[in-house]
Amino acid sequence: MSRMTIAGLAQAGGVGVETVRYYQRRQLLAEPERPDGGFRSYGDDDVRRLRFIRQAQAAGFTLEEIRELLALDATEDRARVRDLARSRIAALDARITEMQQARAALARLADDCGAGTGGPCPILLAFER
Repeated sequence: MSRMTIAGLAQAGGVGVETVRYYQRRQLLAEPERPDGGFRSYGDDDVRRLRFIRQAQAAGFTLEEIRELLALDATEDRARVRDLARSRIAALDARITEMQQARAALARLADDCGAGTGGPCPILLAFER
């Protein structure tokens, strides 16, 4: 097991030191004791946990949902994990639909803007509403 400082942990996890500290304040990552007033030391388990948090965030989970996922890992409650994942999928599907609608509306406005020759641009007018 390799040991590292908070900077090493942050680098291994692809985040900044302040992100690691933020996760510690939110109690998603443990804050090790300082041995004899020295530096805190982090290991491979801390790197794995940090990477898990980042990947779960990338999948759209909130920090509270991530906290629950981390707790569920110890209980092996697959049904609850599956429910959380399905809920996240539904939220992503809703967001995708919303973005597709926004894209279609913007495409129509861009066509209208290109077709006109005078007056205010329809895109700018739409954003003023």
